[in-house]
Amino acid sequence: MISDNNTNIRDLDRTQLEEWIAAQGLSKFRNEQILRWLYARRARSFDEMTDISKPTRQLLDAHFTIMPPMISRVETSVDGSRKYLFVLKDGNTIESVLIPERDHYTLCISTQVGCAMGCRFCMTGKNGLTRNLSKAEILDQVQGAADEIPEDAPRLTNIVLMGMGEPLANYENVRRAIDIMTDNRIGLGFSHRRITLSTAGIVPRMKDLARDTKIRLAVSLNASNNETRDMLMPINKKYPLEKLIAACVEYSLAPRDKITFEYILIKDVNDRIEDARRLAKLLRPVKAKINLIPFNEHPESEFKRSEQAVIEAFQAELLQKHYTANIRWSKGADISAACGQLRGKV
Repeated sequence: MISDNNTNIRDLDRTQLEEWIAAQGLSKFRNEQILRWLYARRARSFDEMTDISKPTRQLLDAHFTIMPPMISRVETSVDGSRKYLFVLKDGNTIESVLIPERDHYTLCISTQVGCAMGCRFCMTGKNGLTRNLSKAEILDQVQGAADEIPEDAPRLTNIVLMGMGEPLANYENVRRAIDIMTDNRIGLGFSHRRITLSTAGIVPRMKDLARDTKIRLAVSLNASNNETRDMLMPINKKYPLEKLIAACVEYSLAPRDKITFEYILIKDVNDRIEDARRLAKLLRPVKAKINLIPFNEHPESEFKRSEQAVIEAFQAELLQKHYTANIRWSKGADISAACGQLRGKV
């Protein structure tokens, strides 16, 4: 492994750091010690690692850097949501949203600069994909936002990977970041049950996610037939509903867990009662709950939000079919921080 003082040590995984430590002739226990300083203790420099000898700290400093999260701008919504613009080392930017709940905070984080999925209702993918985020860049959003929360405020307890990008298209870095998020010894100590990953439906990676993590899965569905979903979400042409639902049926779940299906309600596109009935039939084989998300209108889309009465009638039909179906009004719309509105623009 090549390292120099421009290499962000937080981009190394456990094995890579262990190999470097062995190559320097250092004791094996240094690996966990350094990782704990980087994540659990949020060290911003090697000098802060006070239980590590000075020569070892100097060696680390000669080979690596610790790049702190770079928050360039913060916008606050009338509902209390806060949108953070992070500037990356190469000048690209991404956005994350801190959402106040009744007794805690939820953080929506990004996994890519832009997005290649091309969903017609989403602003993020309008300019395509620039690149994947590294493991450190994913974790920086969590640690950067956490540092902004006052000590006497509610805690950040929930993470949703629902920001810019398709998480399963950046699988290895996302998996490595989740490993640190959920590690109680050296990592950030989040519960697996309080981390949710949302996918547009990259079927092969869903099996990998179930094997490698215990976090919760959300599927961005948005249609109950292939014709409509092909039009809204190009990924459906590669992994049509038959393959997607089969993958959901096979997805390994804890006994009480369900897969969350996100369904954005768009006027005259997917919001008819017959759509609700077809959706209920489609999801019958799956342990499912449904989040109905009224479309967040923006200038770059021709779509409109369904009317309130239509939204409620759609929900009532699903409830009648014995589904858990919640209407989720996105927060932060006034600062373009709602579902589908993140762009990472300065």
